[in-house]
Amino acid sequence: MFIGSEIYRHSSYGGWHPLRVPRVSTVMDLSRALGWLPPAQFITSPRAKPAALAAFHTPDYIAALQQAEAAQKVSDGVKARHNIGTVSNPIFPEMFRRPATSSGGVILAGELLKEGGIVFAPGGGTHHAFPDYANGFCYFNDPALAILSLRHHGARRIAYVDIDAHHCDGVQAAFEEDPDTLVLSVHEENRWPRTGALTEQGAGNVFNLPVPRGCHDGDYALIREWLIAPVLRAFAPDAIVLQCGADGVTEDPQSRMSLTNNSHCDVVRAIMKLAPRLLALGGGGYNPWSVGRCWTAIWGVLNGLTADPVLPEAAQSVLLALSWDRRGRPLTPEPHWITTLHDLRQAQEPNPEVKQRLELLLPRIENLGNVAARRGIEPLFPG
Repeated sequence: MFIGSEIYRHSSYGGWHPLRVPRVSTVMDLSRALGWLPPAQFITSPRAKPAALAAFHTPDYIAALQQAEAAQKVSDGVKARHNIGTVSNPIFPEMFRRPATSSGGVILAGELLKEGGIVFAPGGGTHHAFPDYANGFCYFNDPALAILSLRHHGARRIAYVDIDAHHCDGVQAAFEEDPDTLVLSVHEENRWPRTGALTEQGAGNVFNLPVPRGCHDGDYALIREWLIAPVLRAFAPDAIVLQCGADGVTEDPQSRMSLTNNSHCDVVRAIMKLAPRLLALGGGGYNPWSVGRCWTAIWGVLNGLTADPVLPEAAQSVLLALSWDRRGRPLTPEPHWITTLHDLRQAQEPNPEVKQRLELLLPRIENLGNVAARRGIEPLFPG
């Protein structure tokens, strides 16, 4: 199932903000243009009510966001306490309704996945928010709410995997002492929020891999086979939440990673084999063409669908309609951003530094499996 909403189509954080670009609406339109999103697979996301949001967020913070949306301003005290009305977390017309819609979608996904299956909610993935304050463009932490919803609906062991270019500081802070929630993040080192060190372990359930700038497909193939798949097999989760931030793709302005969208799709393929229940979320992604293509390609992978090498005219029209003004100048898209869904694969040797960091994590992966075995948890078999 695909959970989306029209609220994303015209909602913007402001003309100067990185989240001024259309993203979820592009995925919806492009998927429909490809014939990949029939009405039976689409669910309009409900808006989470304050009582549901309070499963993770404080009532005072929820009320402050509602009041800020209504008034379109905040006092200095509210700004200081809840970190709203700032450059990163601005006042905008849908500042409560938009994140409440993303949160309602992932809460619903937890219910839909009660008996297993796959749900894609590209409006989710706001992994920086904390219970009492906004952080890094994120007002509500919908990945945390997704984990809590999955647990409420019967999942005992939940793995959260994050491939955004930025570390999932809010999610890690929420679950780092919970041995039944795995938190695994691959992110660019020395990139905001500058958390997620290789040495952090939580209760033995936290695995962080900071990667150097220029991290590419060859590195990610190694990361997938040496870290992501082995950790999931050792942990043996009942459910997996995958945050698919697209800001590690080469042309994204908010990182210096050098991935093609094939790396994201390959991670999704690997995780699908290991997920009794899978909830895939969006996340970062600030080039409208690359994020729209990446998340649409992921939706295709989740459904076993493959786009033609050259997109049909209807799909190209969706991409041609996009625009992106950078530093006051409209950007001319690269031809393949319009004509193809998948980037050209890059054959590159892994960076020795990435390999060295992965080797440092191998003993911890083995220990994770040993701990699970002592608790009577059966390991997952290789897919």
